Amino acid sequence: MRYETAGRLGLPLAGCILMLTPALATDPSRTDAADPGMFLSPAAPGSLMFVGEKLAEWNVVLGGGALIAPKYEGSDEFDVQPIPFVTATLGEHVKVDPREVSVNLYSLGALGLSGQVGYDTGRKEDDSDHLRGLGDIDVGGVVGATLTYEMGPAEFYGSLERIIGGSDGMQARLGVKLAHEAGRFHLSADLSTTWADENYMEAYFGVTPLQAARSGLPQYEIGAGFKRVDLDLSATYAVTEHWLVRGEIGLGYLLGDVADSPVVQEAFQPSAMVLIGYRF
Repeated sequence: MRYETAGRLGLPLAGCILMLTPALATDPSRTDAADPGMFLSPAAPGSLMFVGEKLAEWNVVLGGGALIAPKYEGSDEFDVQPIPFVTATLGEHVKVDPREVSVNLYSLGALGLSGQVGYDTGRKEDDSDHLRGLGDIDVGGVVGATLTYEMGPAEFYGSLERIIGGSDGMQARLGVKLAHEAGRFHLSADLSTTWADENYMEAYFGVTPLQAARSGLPQYEIGAGFKRVDLDLSATYAVTEHWLVRGEIGLGYLLGDVADSPVVQEAFQPSAMVLIGYRF
């Protein structure tokens, strides 16, 4: 579970719940599933049947929880934040959450390619007293792509995203995920490293002469490079056919020039999250 000032909570928070639907997949024997026949009408039976079938294919999870994480990426202070969310998946093709829409574009055996569209929340200088005088980083749009390769229980992945507005930067992520089902439990681990370009690094970790004069921090220039490594561990328990509980721990560490930035107070960036969800 990456916690980043840019608002990319691994996809966000809500994206974590998208992993839960396989453990609670629709059972053909269920009688509470949406019945396509209920959408039939003498006026247009064919088209309404199609609409009903498509609606019945969506898996929707509604829930909320709490997150404790650094106030911003590099902070040594923590905030507890409520996490309301709603997510939806359409088979293996479309995933929707409050921050991002992901669409599978291509698959060939164990290889897959998906595209994402979302937004970046930026950073406010009033998030912490340590940021006073650095100014705000505006919200920006995000477009990206992810390439995955499955090998048994492991999924290797690489993603690239471009932020339009805000930092006007780029980020790339390389990692591997492991998942295991044990009865009602779904266990997962995600090890990754994140690289960012100069625009992103300067926006979040650089200090210009003007910012130095306003904030009292020393001037600092920074270029492109790897900014952090992360290990995310999670466990999800299917309480019933509909209710689920998820706990997650994130262990992040800022690297190299990022850790040396005067904006950064602490290189070690831990976080924890608890979620309760209801699947319709």
